[in-house]
Parts: sequence; C-alpha cells; structure tokens
Amino acid sequence: MGARKKLAADARKEANKSICAARATNVPTSPRKMRLIADVLRGKDVFEALNVLTFSTKHASITLEKLVRSAIANWEQKFETKAEDSELFVQSIKVDSARILKRFQPAPQGRAYRIRKRSNHVTVHLASRNATAVTEVNNEK
Repeated sequence: MGARKKLAADARKEANKSICAARATNVPTSPRKMRLIADVLRGKDVFEALNVLTFSTKHASITLEKLVRSAIANWEQKFETKAEDSELFVQSIKVDSARILKRFQPAPQGRAYRIRKRSNHVTVHLASRNATAVTEVNNEK
C-alpha cells in the first residue's frame, strides 16, 4: 500500500471511531417509500427522530424506528455511555436498492403484466454533537 492510500485509510478509521452504525438488509419495502421517511430524519436529534417515527403513519417508519433504536443500543455498547448524555444525532441515512422479486400477473387478451416486488438495504450512522465525550472514552481504552 502506498503512503497516500495508507494516510487516507488511517483518516477513515479515525473518523469511524466516533461514529456508530446499524444496518437492516432486505427490508420488504420499496426504496422510494423508505427514502420519504429517511429524508425527514437526516440531521435530526435521535430522540426527535424517534418521536417523528413513532407518530408517523407510513409503513416504513416501523422498520426505521427499530433501526434507530438498534443504533442507539450499539452506541451505548461501544462507548459505554448513555445516549442522553452524548447528544446523539442522525449523521446519515442511506437507502440502497436490494433484490427485486419478479412476478407475472395474467392480463387481458393473453398478455402478462410484470410485477416487481422491490426491497432495500438501510444504513443509519449516529454521531455525537459533543465530540469531547467520545474522545474521552476513546482515550481511556
């Protein structure tokens, strides 16, 4: 590995030390519907995001609520601090397309309509607004 790539890799590793993530794969909701909710949450405080998800009528909000709760639990496990003390916020949410189940439905006059049942992968990254708490925990280890 060259010196430039090593420096870039070290910088990425250092940045990931203060971030916690959770991932849901093959969620049986179309990515377009999931992105509607994900765009609302991006950049919000974690507890404000949970409040939005709890009272949302969209089906995708159930999965995202579980995922955000999982990311909070991962944060508490990784840094051994409470989420309330860390001022967590949703740094990024990424919704990617997953497998598509392709089916055919009979149509009039001997034709067939194609049905594509889409699914997605969702990744949530949490970070702390107060970076001093994260650096203190990293220095102790």
